[in-house]
Amino acid sequence: MSFFKKLFSKASSKEQEAKKQEVHLSLDDAFVHHFIDKGGKFLYCVSEKEVTGNLKQILEENEWDTISCHDDDIKKYLKKQKISIELDFDKEVPFFTTCEHLISDNGDILFSSNQLSTHKIAALTDNFIVFAKTSQLVRNTGQGLTGIKSNCKESIPTNISAVKNYTLKKEDDNFLNYGNSNSKNLYLLLLEDL
Repeated sequence: MSFFKKLFSKASSKEQEAKKQEVHLSLDDAFVHHFIDKGGKFLYCVSEKEVTGNLKQILEENEWDTISCHDDDIKKYLKKQKISIELDFDKEVPFFTTCEHLISDNGDILFSSNQLSTHKIAALTDNFIVFAKTSQLVRNTGQGLTGIKSNCKESIPTNISAVKNYTLKKEDDNFLNYGNSNSKNLYLLLLEDL
């Protein structure tokens, strides 16, 4: 009996050691892990054709026939769909947009006035579809802000904010977000460009 006890006690101590070891994930793996853990819906795409196909499935699944979009570069994905484009921000219409950066350490998506104009995230629709590329992944918010500064040297955007929760009406205990719920039903179309 003591032989088996020793055998199993060694195995359990090895398991405990393995659980204590720190796991280092790549930027994309860490982002996806945190993003999905917060309730985000993630669709990985290897081609623009796949982006269009996934977008079509999202629109059909939710029975959306109108969408709000202000970015001329991504309107090309909507033109291939039979969907009307709303040019004004409308709380009832889903919002299709790009973003500034994807924050790997916590799964947040960083936006600025380039996407939101002067609107606060909380004042916009609950339904977002975000188009991003793998080259937009950064380790943390500091690197995201540095990236915005270096990408927009002539005119640094304002209204920099992030969507932090992807489950609607989820309460956030962070006192910095008091009164500003940035929870959204969010789909992310991530295109591999590296």
